[in-house]
Amino acid sequence: MNATYLIVDAFFLAPCVLAQALTWRRRPRGHGTALTAAIVVLVLLTAVFDSLMIAAGLFTYAPDRISGIRIGLAPIEDLAYPVAAALLGSALWNARRAAPAPAPRPAAHPDRSTVSEEPRR
Repeated sequence: MNATYLIVDAFFLAPCVLAQALTWRRRPRGHGTALTAAIVVLVLLTAVFDSLMIAAGLFTYAPDRISGIRIGLAPIEDLAYPVAAALLGSALWNARRAAPAPAPRPAAHPDRSTVSEEPRR
């Protein structure tokens, strides 16, 4: 097993993972769940449609260049691209958002000497 495509996938996915990590702090609430759902849907759709195209004979993969692990007829190496697209798209979305506001600091107890009080009547 040469697994050339796994090596290509690693070089392709690494910058996407890095971009996601660098922009993770800017994510909106519920982002992790949405990203996970998007990745699952994209991987399933890719597996289904790649399997259909492989079955139709539109393309094949050299057996010595893939790991041999398949989902349907699609090799797992082919599923890295929808994952990369979701990660990179999400990172770009996060990057365009404003940086989160810093957490409010608790108010210090004011010094009584600096607090002005109205005279009591």
